[in-house]
Amino acid sequence: MMRLELVRRPRQSALFSIMSPFIALLLTLVAGAIMFALLGKNPVTALYYFFIEPLLEVWSLHELAVKAAPLILIGVGLSICYLSNNWNIGAEGQFVIGAITGSILPIMVPEWQNAFVLPLMLLMGMLGGAAYAAIPAFLKARFSTNEILTSLMLVYVAQLFLDWLVRGPWRNPEGFNFPETRSFHADAILPEILPASGRAHWGFAFALIAAVVLWFLLAKTLKGFEVKVIGQSPRAGRFGGFSRTRMIMFAFLVSGALAGLAGISEVSGAIGQLRPSISPGYGFTAIIVAFLGRLNPLGIVAAGLVLALSYLGGEAAQISIGVSDKVARAFQGMLLFFVLACDMLIHYRIRLIRTTQPQGAALEGVENNA
Repeated sequence: MMRLELVRRPRQSALFSIMSPFIALLLTLVAGAIMFALLGKNPVTALYYFFIEPLLEVWSLHELAVKAAPLILIGVGLSICYLSNNWNIGAEGQFVIGAITGSILPIMVPEWQNAFVLPLMLLMGMLGGAAYAAIPAFLKARFSTNEILTSLMLVYVAQLFLDWLVRGPWRNPEGFNFPETRSFHADAILPEILPASGRAHWGFAFALIAAVVLWFLLAKTLKGFEVKVIGQSPRAGRFGGFSRTRMIMFAFLVSGALAGLAGISEVSGAIGQLRPSISPGYGFTAIIVAFLGRLNPLGIVAAGLVLALSYLGGEAAQISIGVSDKVARAFQGMLLFFVLACDMLIHYRIRLIRTTQPQGAALEGVENNA
């Protein structure tokens, strides 16, 4: 009999650690070409529409920034969680709750219009996302509850709550019965960075600032050292005087706050109102972004742009060659698979082991057959 076994490598290749995301991206392109061929499409043409055409127009670059902003904001927050060994899978729910809490002012008090509205909306969005992330954090810290399950289940609670709001108490009385809120007034709209050339808003600037700040925190501060120590060895963290409970709360609150900021930035910058669906899955795609960026906030900026390109490319491919909108999700799934597979092979090697059946078991099998 033969079996496969993973054996940890005594040393990891520094070169392959750096090249891993690029190898994963190349394998995704190869697998994508095969997928298009199986769908009856020309692989070269399909990949051109998917990854090249969206980069040829200025307005497309603005759309790239619009879609990359929430991915980067959520991704850099998730990097803090994952580096500290806290598995926040519920960023999508924190994104939605941040959008809801940040929208309270323009929906509930539309007559209040001044320069303070937008900053308060952004702050309320961050607080809402952080408060929602605090639920699985508290459950893990106090009761050792599995944060993967609790954070994931809370996503569906948030989505259903949003759906109930826009179809019920927050539905626009002048909206001809459509499930949406009133449109935000001018003081509640996040401004565009370059209004004359496209609709990229300041949410993208927030994402870049957050990436730089968290990179500095992880690389240059004691708190960043604490995040890494507790994530790699909780026992060593205890010897160093670091609190695992405080780290759980810190990681989830930072992650939730950035997801909430992404939510209210998306609503006030790109959409302008609340609807039953405000995200194509940014919170889940940001998990891929975090790992593709190797949990480095600066790497996550590049990874966010790549995954944003997959959204734009999916839309372009739908129009140009008539493929399903699920193709973009397939690309994202393949990318995550290859990223994780490459990382696994960097840290482990596969060993083929031949196993022999014990003599007693063999005799017993002969007796049973007789």
